[in-house]
Amino acid sequence: MLALGGLLAMAAGIGIGRFVYTPILPPMVEALSLSKAEAGLIASANFVGYLAGALLAAVRLPGSRRSWLLAGLVLNVVCLAAMGTTTSLVLFLLLRLAAGVASAFCLIFSSALVLDRLAATGRSGLSALHFSGVGIGIALSAAVVAMLGDWRNMWLASAGLAAVAAIAVALTVTAEAAPSAATARVPRTKLSSAFIMLAVAYFLFGIGYIITATFLIDIVRGSPAIRHLEPYAWILVGIGAAPSVVLWGALGRRIGILPAFAVASLVEAAGVVASVLWLQTMGVVIAALFLGGTFMGLTALGLIGAREAGVGDPRGRIALMTASFSLGQIIGPVFAGVVYDATGSLVWPSLLAAAGLVLAALLSLASQRFAPAAPRTASASRAARTPEA
Repeated sequence: MLALGGLLAMAAGIGIGRFVYTPILPPMVEALSLSKAEAGLIASANFVGYLAGALLAAVRLPGSRRSWLLAGLVLNVVCLAAMGTTTSLVLFLLLRLAAGVASAFCLIFSSALVLDRLAATGRSGLSALHFSGVGIGIALSAAVVAMLGDWRNMWLASAGLAAVAAIAVALTVTAEAAPSAATARVPRTKLSSAFIMLAVAYFLFGIGYIITATFLIDIVRGSPAIRHLEPYAWILVGIGAAPSVVLWGALGRRIGILPAFAVASLVEAAGVVASVLWLQTMGVVIAALFLGGTFMGLTALGLIGAREAGVGDPRGRIALMTASFSLGQIIGPVFAGVVYDATGSLVWPSLLAAAGLVLAALLSLASQRFAPAAPRTASASRAARTPEA
């Protein structure tokens, strides 16, 4: 039941709260005559909020982790519902900013609660169920949105889904015990060359995936040959995301965390290229599955790699990785939107994003040369207990 609660928290806060904007974006842009730059700005506001929420969650907040998780879930529902009640760009920006904070709280506090308890009871293998919530949330919300015609109703229906999940989380994730001494504050550690290269790779990953994640459905809607696939493309992203952490974690245990990160980056780059250069049915399928099948796996692999790319307590490195990733997500949609408004195409921003992913793969492999040696079994253990993916 605990792992199910974590799954639902990730589905509500990340799968719906962060990513339902993508399938709602095309009808919303059409109805409100938003420019691509404005659409990208709204997306970036959410990522600014996510960065702020991640940094806030890293400090010692008063109250229990469960209380902050539930607060994040409630704020998430309120923000989703409010998006369907306004047409003000300023309010859109503020609501998506607040929703980003809520998403970060849902991810970090649910992961801290659920994965700690699973590890304590010897059931760390169930952590994959927790992370699969993101893909399940994406797929379910995409299916609901596909059945509706009005963008306002899409936001309200998404809020309803998130509210049901939040209630289930409140019932399944019970109050926690007092925090252990392991959560006490620790001194920061010196950053290694390996970590710096990996952080840059993580930044490039943030830019590389988010342009396609933001505009994929808009690309499909704007291409007559594949417009009929609009209701299904985002569902495919969710289907690809659900098992991805399990699959990439298994590859990481077999060939190493950083080589697996490199492979996943190249796969994602191929999907990004397909999204703009292969505007046929198979191209959309590949773009959606490659995007969904890599972005959560890359998130987890990057944080595992950060733990190994230095000595001492890894929490400072994980916080910096989160900030690096968030910065990439903030820049990507705005950059793509501005270029689209200037050129009428997302081809060049997407190709640059794919090139960034290739560079991220190379940097992750270079980082491995400088990383401290770690037993493969340790990597496997870390993969099962990654607290922030």
